[in-house]
Amino acid sequence: MFRHQGKSRTLKHNLRIATILSFVAGIVNVSGFLAFKQLTTNVTGHFALFIYDVANFDFWKGTIYFLYIFSFLLGSFLSSFLIEKYSENKKLNVFVLPTVIECLVLISIGLISNFMELEYANLIICLLLFAMGLQNSFVTKISNAVVRTTHLTGLFTDLGIDLSLLCFPKLAPQKELLKSNIKLRVYIILFFFAGGLIGGFFYSKLDLKLNTLILAALFLLASLFFDDFRYKVIKTRRKYYQKKKVQ
Repeated sequence: MFRHQGKSRTLKHNLRIATILSFVAGIVNVSGFLAFKQLTTNVTGHFALFIYDVANFDFWKGTIYFLYIFSFLLGSFLSSFLIEKYSENKKLNVFVLPTVIECLVLISIGLISNFMELEYANLIICLLLFAMGLQNSFVTKISNAVVRTTHLTGLFTDLGIDLSLLCFPKLAPQKELLKSNIKLRVYIILFFFAGGLIGGFFYSKLDLKLNTLILAALFLLASLFFDDFRYKVIKTRRKYYQKKKVQ
């Protein structure tokens, strides 16, 4: 799930990582909005507000939206940079690095919120956008731009296109691929929605507040290490059967 790339990557791998990361993004999105009344998984709205302030010559007010956008960009840059830098090391799962950084950011925000009042809301929003930039970048690279999990605009667009193509008999040879793409996009949307529901429940009803981010991070870490453990088990089993065949 976190390791397979290129031709070895299948729909099953993409479905697994898409459900996990979209679920996490849904939790972060709702938690950030409930805490700060700002979107924390994408920058589309922030860009519009930035342009609005610039158009009205309110440059200082627009600066904060620029920082939101830059934070997402910085997270994306760092994620891609780390993956490329360590990609030659075949023993290292390069996607662990950005994933762990994302989890550390989420856990840190949750823990700090328990000991002090978060007076610098804009800084926390920037950190959440940075974390989502990390996530969106590494899932884009690992899936070869097939999976994106932090925003739904492009997903609904692609889903609409794929559904429309099913109406044309001449595209029958592509039917299985279209069905696979539709299934993937529906999974991402549903799990983003589920993450939002559960995040909202834990944040408001159970009064966990920003500690909800810790749950998202722990879920992501558990998935990462389970995937790594599963990979090692499969690798060990293959070596065992290869030795058995040689004997």
